[in-house]
Amino acid sequence: MADAEFSAAPHPAANPGYGKRSAPYQLPPAPTDFAHLPPREAAIAAYIDRLDDGSDISAKTLAKHLPYGQCAMRTALNRVTRAGHLRRGVECIDGLWITRTWWSRTARDDSWWSAFQRGDVPRQRPTRTRAYVLLAALGRTNSAMSLSHAECRALSPLVDEWFARDATEDDVLRALTSGLPSPVHHPFAMARTRLIRKLPPEPVRRARPTLRLLECAKCGVPGRADALRDGTCNPCRGEPPTSRPRTTVPAARVHAHAAAIRAREGTPA
Repeated sequence: MADAEFSAAPHPAANPGYGKRSAPYQLPPAPTDFAHLPPREAAIAAYIDRLDDGSDISAKTLAKHLPYGQCAMRTALNRVTRAGHLRRGVECIDGLWITRTWWSRTARDDSWWSAFQRGDVPRQRPTRTRAYVLLAALGRTNSAMSLSHAECRALSPLVDEWFARDATEDDVLRALTSGLPSPVHHPFAMARTRLIRKLPPEPVRRARPTLRLLECAKCGVPGRADALRDGTCNPCRGEPPTSRPRTTVPAARVHAHAAAIRAREGTPA
């Protein structure tokens, strides 16, 4: 939903000590932060995420600034909560229990929120992989293939294998959503079967040859590697030159070219 559909009035702050409180250790903002949510919930979540800490994010207040009624807003906030972005509770501050509303741009599972409640949240930043984001948004491509958080995590390694074989997001989406039966009784099982059976072959990777030319350590003339023994050419070792010419390029031209390369790379001569 475009921002133009939202109220232009400044969003009010909650009473001191209340309102939105950002959870710790979140990932930086990204365009795919709420791609796993339905459009309405994604728009609401993006709006809340832009608000300052302390803003009033109750359903009643949000309904005044967004084009949804209070009933629809409560339903949307419940879905955002189930997706792992929002938690409400109380916190003891100086002996007083204060109502809190915690917000996390980064979707958290129940184990993370449990650790947060105990006060021992791990400090490492959580990761949401490219595979997870694709799977989480799969239901928006085809509602019959909607997956839960746990199912997305379980299937992510299979999608990672597709990416390792040079498959694109569109390749994976086509494999998971084209030609589906109606109805789809078990989206997770269907996705898992297709990811395994339709896995593309490993690409044939041809290593690019290294462009490198060795020079004699004494005279500096370039030559074939098999003509340089201990780094010196035959003439410099007092031996007759090989019957095959060492180079078809004049030495002065090669030296000039090598000097130009060193200058670009900042390598001393």
